[in-house]
Amino acid sequence: MIQKQKKKRMFQILFTLFGVSLITFSLVHLSPGDAAEIMLSDCGIIPDPHILAQARTDLGLDQPLYVQYWQWLARFMRGDLGESYAFKMPVIEKLLQSFVPTLKLALVSLMMTLVMAIPFGVLSAIYQNSWIDFLLRGLSFFGLSVPSFWLGLIFLRFFGVHLGWVNVAGGTTAFPAVLLPAFTLAIAMTAKYLRQIRVIVIEELQKDYVIGARMRGLSEEVILRKHILPNIVTPLLTLIGLSFGSLLGGTAVVEIIYNWPGLGSMAVTAISSRDFPLIQGYVMMIALFYLLINLFVDWSYTKLDPRGKEAFT
Repeated sequence: MIQKQKKKRMFQILFTLFGVSLITFSLVHLSPGDAAEIMLSDCGIIPDPHILAQARTDLGLDQPLYVQYWQWLARFMRGDLGESYAFKMPVIEKLLQSFVPTLKLALVSLMMTLVMAIPFGVLSAIYQNSWIDFLLRGLSFFGLSVPSFWLGLIFLRFFGVHLGWVNVAGGTTAFPAVLLPAFTLAIAMTAKYLRQIRVIVIEELQKDYVIGARMRGLSEEVILRKHILPNIVTPLLTLIGLSFGSLLGGTAVVEIIYNWPGLGSMAVTAISSRDFPLIQGYVMMIALFYLLINLFVDWSYTKLDPRGKEAFT
């Protein structure tokens, strides 16, 4: 039974990846714009009809769409994602090169989020309907409402132009340079986490085991530390999994503002250049990470709560 469930889950992953690849390939190739013409223009070559036809033949764009997809799929099954039109290097190499800065940015922003959201969320729940609660909830509304691109520009102007603490030009992946873009991303996530943690803690405070612990004379600090906080780990793990996946694939705006050489800025360049192999490889990479993260979160549930083991297997 367990082996059957594992095979079913593996089939679901493969079927999802196949569907993502087919949809992405179709949308990218049906979008307006000629990759061969853009590539020649970027190289300073006038795309006359003869040169353009030769470039399309060299790139394989003169083949029917289903033939192009089958050829790409055959290479993909061998681990070959092709060569990037824009960067003139293997797609897998470019993806790995851009992945490391984005991973660093995602990890730092997640750590900032947890450091701010957990104490603020618990504090808001403990002092429910007090001025502290209203203040923190108001700040969370602000964090959710403010666009990240506007916040990034304000931070650059203040910390870069006025104070001179950061290099406005960016382009570096040194640790000090990651703090400001990570904080920009962490603000919206902190606002979301704070509200979720507040709701969870309020629900836990109203449960019978907390009332029983109070009747036994346990202090509020002990109840919070030994009973309530461990119970928020499971829902918090779900939030972290979803946020980590979105950070790996959805930080393009912040990366462009701070000139951070990650996956997001790379994807924007690939789209503007109609770099079909790189776009396809990027989407497949993000889809695979989403699936693996969800799988890891499900597996973690079985370790944190054995009751979820049957559902996972």
